[in-house]
Amino acid sequence: MVIGNIELGERPIFLAPMEDVTDIGFRMLCKRFGASMVYTEFVSAEALVRDVKSTVRKLTIADEERPVGIQIYGRDVEAMVEAAKMVEQAGPDVIDLNFGCPVKKVAGKGAGAGMLQNIPKLLEITEKVVQAVKVPVTVKTRLGWNHEQLIITSLAEQLQDRGIQALTIHGRTRSQMYTDNADWTLIGEVKRNPNIHIPIIGNGDIKSLDDADRHFDEYGVDAVMIGRATFGQPWIFSRRELTLDEKIDVLEEQLRINIERCDTEEMRSKGKSAELCGILHTRRHLAATPVFKGIPNFRETRIKMLRAEKKDDLLAILEQCRELLRGKQL
Repeated sequence: MVIGNIELGERPIFLAPMEDVTDIGFRMLCKRFGASMVYTEFVSAEALVRDVKSTVRKLTIADEERPVGIQIYGRDVEAMVEAAKMVEQAGPDVIDLNFGCPVKKVAGKGAGAGMLQNIPKLLEITEKVVQAVKVPVTVKTRLGWNHEQLIITSLAEQLQDRGIQALTIHGRTRSQMYTDNADWTLIGEVKRNPNIHIPIIGNGDIKSLDDADRHFDEYGVDAVMIGRATFGQPWIFSRRELTLDEKIDVLEEQLRINIERCDTEEMRSKGKSAELCGILHTRRHLAATPVFKGIPNFRETRIKMLRAEKKDDLLAILEQCRELLRGKQL
């Protein structure tokens, strides 16, 4: 599979862009374990144009995680074009346009999946961003706004005509949010359309590489993207089954990476703790990881884990969990 000049191999598996999840530390771990391409947290075009520092920081990428995409969202044509130009300067391999985020604070304001209610503007944004940058432009979207407006088959051709170089389709409508099962039927229909010549990437309810393999076989997509199933398990991209000790080692490494990444001059000048910042970046993954599911009466330990504000305290809790799980295996 190829996007622009980016060779991604056969049956590539991508890490989906997710707010408060796909920070640089997590992306680097996913890449190490086999993710073919990773994406940043999605970036607000308006906030980027206004030079909001927390948004600008999301543009930081590392060579070790390439190929990497930066995803932007917004509803204003000029802001999206200006943001795309700014993103291009950060040096991503791909600029992705988010027309799929279903959450109210995004879609309810006409951005993300909200753009599915204004297809002319969606297409105008796409065309003008493609014209404004030299980096390959891709799109991520959904089947439609609701089941009465399943427009993805026609929309895919229209987006291709505007110059995008790949299309990711999440197999739900906006009205479904993340409920019900993802429906890949229309994703397969788009892929089989003889008029479509850009890569089609399928997304939705992929929980393992076995799931990905089945969807490759059944729907013929060019790539598969994994989202929520990656929480707390960047090793999901690995064909090798990690041991319990290896998985806990990875979680501890993720904590250390996040603390190191937070230790910046900007943070120090504001008197903010890199230690706490790194812990906060890691908490979502610790809360979601399946590693600790085998621990009896885990609730109290989990509360302590999610309340810890010192690295050594949190590492001690993780080591306690390691010993409990080892004892259960004996």
